[in-house]
Formats: sequence, structure tokens, C-alpha cells
Amino acid sequence: MNIDFQEGVHKLIDEQLINWPLARDNYQGLSSVKTRVLEVAPATTMRIQFNPARIRSSAAKVDEQSIRQRKCFLCSENLPVQQRGIGFGDYTILVNPFPIFTRHLTIPHKDHIDQRIEGRLTDMLNLARALPDFVIFYNGPRCGASAPDHFHFQAGNKGFMPVEKELSAHPGKIKLLDRDRVKVFSIENYLRKTLVFESDDEEMLLKWFTRVFTFLGKVQHMEVEPMVNILCSRERDLWRVFLFPRREHRPRQFYAEGAEQILLSPASVDFGGVLITPREEDFEKLNADTINDIFNQVTLDDDTWTQVQLIFKV
Repeated sequence: MNIDFQEGVHKLIDEQLINWPLARDNYQGLSSVKTRVLEVAPATTMRIQFNPARIRSSAAKVDEQSIRQRKCFLCSENLPVQQRGIGFGDYTILVNPFPIFTRHLTIPHKDHIDQRIEGRLTDMLNLARALPDFVIFYNGPRCGASAPDHFHFQAGNKGFMPVEKELSAHPGKIKLLDRDRVKVFSIENYLRKTLVFESDDEEMLLKWFTRVFTFLGKVQHMEVEPMVNILCSRERDLWRVFLFPRREHRPRQFYAEGAEQILLSPASVDFGGVLITPREEDFEKLNADTINDIFNQVTLDDDTWTQVQLIFKV
């Protein structure tokens, strides 16, 4: 672990919150963000956050025409003049000025290349090792990424998402694999289909992750990549990777009109147990039944999930 590197990232955050008014104001605003917690299933909680600053991300237009008509906000030449970054290989670590976490990073690739995780999970593992205070996360191009045309990760301080704590004691936790220095678990009856990989061996972890990812690509027939959200962290000497396979970008409530509309576009943080609502009316109306319905629409279907689990019976 490079302690000095992570300290440099923490210093970057602190300095940006002093010198960049937009970031300072939005991080200060987190202290007044409304939150409430619901138990949506046994041993399964969801924290709902009313965060109006996130409307830009939650309601982002990600169709090809809309993307072509705007400047890429992750390209270095389009960053705000006050924004500073720290290099990390092919990436630049930036403070996210529209935070969910009290320490929230955006980590774009230095080149303008599409949001595709294939071949870049190693980068995610390296980031997790370099930033052990953080959870690194990836939103696929139709899975919450508001810039699907520019590859990027994000990161947030550990301990914020319920999934981090619920994994260890959840009654639905099932061990699917324990070999090649890799353990794989599923969490059943957990609102969303969830696989958890744990390993101290990068090569073996990549091998088993790739098997699942390749299978999902075959059964989903997607033009770009299978629909996934990924969380990755370093826990002592192990990597822990949460894989949330899914089948839909947004639930029908997102497109509804009038009182039926809920502007909730689930991404990695939502799958991690924190629902981000940029409108107060949605914050107030969400209940356990509605949340179950939304995740049932976007998470992987039961038949394909059964096939995924069979991958580990070899």
C-alpha cells in the first residue's frame, strides 16, 4: 500500500474544498441532505438520500444524439479551471463536485475512449490497492454512467453503502466457489442479484470474473458489453469485488408522467444500498414495495441468474 499516494489524494480533496467554490458548497450541502432508512427485505436495508445536486447525473440524457451535442465534461480540456487532479497511470484522480459521499472521486481515463470495463478490471484492482480508504466503482454505459463516451471509475469513502456491512452476516449468503485462492459468494433474497469475489490473487480473480462477464455477454446479446455495476475495495490483504448483473437501464417509473414518475436511475451506489433521489417528492414517496418493484425490473432475471451460478459448479 502506498500510504503517501493516498495521503496525497486526501490532501487534494481538502485543498479543492477550500479553493473551489462549487465543490465546497456542494460538499457543505451534504450535511443538510435528507436521509431515511428502510428495511426492504430481511437483513436488507436501503438508505434513501434526497440530493438535488445529483439531478444532472440521475436525469442525464445518454442517447447518442445528446452525447454528440455536448462537450465531454471528463476530457481535460473541458474541466473547470479550478479543478485539479493527480495522475495514476492512464487516469487522473479528480474530486467529484457533485458528491454523494463525503469524499467522492471521479477517475477518468486520460483519453476519450468509450465506457467499457473489458481489459480494465486490473486498473480497478490497482486503484483499490492504492486507495484502501475508498470503494472504487464502475457504472456500465447503460447502467448509470452519465458519460458513457469517456471511460471512468468513481470512488467513495468506505462505510457509506449498506452492502459493505450486510455481506458478512446476511442469511442469504451462499458460497459458490472456494478454489484457486478465490472465493465467490452469492447473496440470495437481497433485492438485487449479487456476486461477491474475494481473493489475494489478481490473476485468479480476473479469471473467474471474466468467466462470468463473458457468459453474461453471450446471453444478453448487447451491442457493447453486458449490463453490470461493479464495486471494488481492498480489505486487508484481499480484494473484494461486488458484481451486480442487470437487464434494464431504468425502471418504468423513470419514464412515467405525473404522480407515477420517480426519477431514480439505479447505478452502483444504488445497488450498494443508497438510493439517490434528486427530487423531494420521490424521496417522500419511495417505500419498500416500490423499491422492490424497481430493482426487480432492473436486476438480472431469475433464469439467467440460475445459469450464472452454474458457472461455478465445475
